[in-house]
Amino acid sequence: MKIIDLSTEHENTYFCCLEDWSDEMKEAGDHKERWYGRMKDKGVRVKLAQDDDGIIAGMIQYMPIEHSIFEGENLFAVLCIWVHGYKEGVGDYQKRGMGTALLKAAEEDCRALGTNGLVVWGLAIPAFMRASWFKRKGYKVTDRKGIMRLLWKPFNEQAVRPKMIRSKKKPEKGKKKVNITMFRN
Repeated sequence: MKIIDLSTEHENTYFCCLEDWSDEMKEAGDHKERWYGRMKDKGVRVKLAQDDDGIIAGMIQYMPIEHSIFEGENLFAVLCIWVHGYKEGVGDYQKRGMGTALLKAAEEDCRALGTNGLVVWGLAIPAFMRASWFKRKGYKVTDRKGIMRLLWKPFNEQAVRPKMIRSKKKPEKGKKKVNITMFRN
């Protein structure tokens, strides 16, 4: 296995989150490609995990925290880390060390960029991006909201704890109003 930077050769695989076989991904359209086009000049970085046969089966994307949904300074934030785990497509590659290798590569990259640490988010339930997995990798919880946890690994003493951006005020309740919670990047 090796960890490689995203290249034009593998962009389509990345744009469909390694699930080019999925009808749901096809239905989603080109949203990720357009997002990447806007964010690549803002510092988004992508690394891919490639097995010994050249199959791309894992990915991590991270960017300066200033362009994420979190508050902090001179930190990078992981938006997504994913190792293919379905029988369809390339098959199940989870529990082979790809996720750990991707996270380590992102940490090394961020250190080389001179950042003060790496921030991740995770869920406190057994689902996608589990907070408990990041805790086993040395990350500490710094903020929480509901089942979401914000974790981080500071690289030096200058690192300032990041936090989640919270709403300044709640929408007023009233007739003919609907409250919507939305994540946007």
